Amino acid sequence: MRISDTFDRESALRYAPRLLMDKREPFFPVRIGVTAFEAEGDSLSFRRRIAFTDPKVQSVLEYAIYYDYDIQHLYDLEHVWIYIGKEGEIVDAEASFHGKYLKALRSDRSNINHGRVTLYVQPGKHAMAPLAERFERLPDFERCTMEEAGADGVIYGDMFAGLIRKDHETDRRVREHLQKFRFRPSREYEEFRWEKEAERFVPWERLYAEIPERMRKELALIRGW
Repeated sequence: MRISDTFDRESALRYAPRLLMDKREPFFPVRIGVTAFEAEGDSLSFRRRIAFTDPKVQSVLEYAIYYDYDIQHLYDLEHVWIYIGKEGEIVDAEASFHGKYLKALRSDRSNINHGRVTLYVQPGKHAMAPLAERFERLPDFERCTMEEAGADGVIYGDMFAGLIRKDHETDRRVREHLQKFRFRPSREYEEFRWEKEAERFVPWERLYAEIPERMRKELALIRGW
């Protein structure tokens, strides 16, 4: 595996996906951990291998997009992968969708605009897709943001196991906290402007170190400590 040992914020911003979020969305990206792959290798933040099967691909940018909250739980880490060609063009793209990943380009590639991929973000849940209609076919599309807000309490990826305290009382407090933010999706989307949020882009290693501390601070606020 060959990962670039330099962090290039300019390139990260240049290829950052254009995210369209529901007008009633209560939670937005707080940090984006970026990894640049220059050859095939395993992702450091998602259970998958980054492959270079298309000879046109020169590099891959992995965006690990961190939210303090999903509408159903504390902690949310979503991903976008941008495959870049030798001339700096976008060859392909993928995005996370409830623990899996899907192709992020429409069949006609019409969601590439000005050198960036446009993606819709599922209200409250933050899965991504090139068409918003994909979310509305999920059976719990509205229920998860309203009746089931806070249902999962505290979750975290395997990489953070043992670093965060989790018990029934903590889950209960997180559920109560998130119920304050429940909403019905408007089904109207507007762009989240990265250009105003450039400082949120950091190397993945830095985000990895920050996530447990961010979670502890949120839990302290919820508990009233």
